[in-house]
Amino acid sequence: VPKSDLGRENLEALEKGLPNLLKHVENITRVFHLPAVVAINKFPQDTEAELELVKNRCGELGVNAVLSEVWAKGGAGGEDLANELIRLIDENKENNMTFAYELDIPIKEKIRAIAQKIYGARDVIFTDKALREMENMEKFGFGKMPVC
Repeated sequence: VPKSDLGRENLEALEKGLPNLLKHVENITRVFHLPAVVAINKFPQDTEAELELVKNRCGELGVNAVLSEVWAKGGAGGEDLANELIRLIDENKENNMTFAYELDIPIKEKIRAIAQKIYGARDVIFTDKALREMENMEKFGFGKMPVC
């Protein structure tokens, strides 16, 4: 969207940009099994229809989208977001976080799992140098460590 059009409602452009946000939300909730909230940094030119579109699409994934107006209202503009975070913390006392892979698999397979589950890759092609470095990491005892 051209900068000159940013003040106009454009649900079509917003809809085109939502898959990126929604993929991140899915990764957090479905891959890592963590609770999530989406903070909408609300600006005066944002329309109710635009805000509702984001809220509804996030809601389809079971995640609340909450307005944040801290830049305009200071701390008071962040109260709704803070309250949503407190609710999520209160409702999720147990740590159910998981990785995109099992910790006991080789580093190469961890990287492949991240590429496929998080980024949607078909596969990963490793250089010989990368394979040697992974082999050394495993040899020195780092094979069971998380990879990000």
